[in-house]
Amino acid sequence: MGNNAIECNNLTHYYGNKMVYENLNIHVKEGSILGLLGKNGTGKTTTINILNGFLQPRNGECLIYGENSQHLTPATKARIGFLIEGHIQYAFMNIHQIEKFYSGFYKRWDKEPYWELMSKLKVGKNQKISTMSCGQRSQVALGLILAQDPDLLILDDFSAGLDPGYRRLFIDYLREYAKTKRKTIFTTSHIIQDMERLIDDVLIMDYNRVLAQRNVHEFMRDFKQFYFEVEAPAINLSNEEFVANFEKIHNKIEIYTYESEKFVKGYLKKKGIAHTNFKKIEMGLEDAFIGLTGKY
Repeated sequence: MGNNAIECNNLTHYYGNKMVYENLNIHVKEGSILGLLGKNGTGKTTTINILNGFLQPRNGECLIYGENSQHLTPATKARIGFLIEGHIQYAFMNIHQIEKFYSGFYKRWDKEPYWELMSKLKVGKNQKISTMSCGQRSQVALGLILAQDPDLLILDDFSAGLDPGYRRLFIDYLREYAKTKRKTIFTTSHIIQDMERLIDDVLIMDYNRVLAQRNVHEFMRDFKQFYFEVEAPAINLSNEEFVANFEKIHNKIEIYTYESEKFVKGYLKKKGIAHTNFKKIEMGLEDAFIGLTGKY
């Protein structure tokens, strides 16, 4: 087990006859923040639901602090904070009442991070949950999870409904909170720019397989996009082993690869592929995600 907070081994799951994934392996180190990225339908929420025990996988297992996620002891459950899509809350309560209500269920309750987030939301103590926007409600839910003082936070699409400015404020707060208190976070988000600011490690899933699982800075350093123009528009490099993705519009070529500029230029020379305007394109994490998984 080592120092892994989460260890999923040979995880296989189906919905009916449709395979979600087979022999999926995930490791999340204690004190790290891992972001799970994938298009809709690749199994992100399925993985979250297996971790929290809502779903039983067809094969394989997930361990949380060494215990099978289907049979966690109360002591281990108390170390985990879950945020699932929907941000379910008691909408008739105000933000003061809901904090007092939840505090009675958790021995390690620490209200400070909850009220720090509420102050950033600029909402009053008597404001009812029912009068809040979707984004504000999600922050109440996140504040309540942080106040539980869990060692492991499992957050599914945590930034849903937030406006851009507040998303950035919250992400910076969450990262600082996690690093200061040595928390472990396993999270998904549809907004990949958010992940770039938050995570240490990235896990990119495609249908039925893992495309990458590694340190996000190493991934961004090693995964590259090159652009060039060719004289013979019929060229197709999509079947070449070193090409992770290949896109062509007329004579304009983009390739995504882990190989170096020197390697790619050498390949083109060796194959006699005449080209001009060769350049490396700088990418953000969203660009790299699309480059690895494809646009469609």
